[in-house]
Amino acid sequence: MNPFHLAIRVHDLKAARAFYGDLLGCSEGRSDTTWVDFNLMGHQLVCHLAPDTEQALHANPVDGHDVPVPHFGVVLDMASWQTLADRLTEAGIDFIIEPHIRFRGAPGEQATMFFLDPSGNPLEFKAFNDIEGQLFATGEGP
Repeated sequence: MNPFHLAIRVHDLKAARAFYGDLLGCSEGRSDTTWVDFNLMGHQLVCHLAPDTEQALHANPVDGHDVPVPHFGVVLDMASWQTLADRLTEAGIDFIIEPHIRFRGAPGEQATMFFLDPSGNPLEFKAFNDIEGQLFATGEGP
């Protein structure tokens, strides 16, 4: 699989380093005074300083929850997802959507959680019991 590259706006590089580097465990790559690269589980995430930019959140209903749009994250194996959910819970992260199983018993059943970074960027991390069969499953949700 090819890694993705995503560049996002952040209000504070120090806060971004603490969140992505310290909390999420992303190693830091190249950086400058206005941006920093992170290895987000094998993908290139670039945080660009944009201190005066406010980001409005929008949400769409999905399986009984208001899912923030846009959002990004990584699909993990179930054990890694649970480890991350436990670490974030212990760190006191204020979840937008608490860690839970979505689409239970339906195509695409998945563990998911949503939270914001310090600049208000929504993230979703999810996992499947059968990633090959469930990641791109077709059919309607419950």
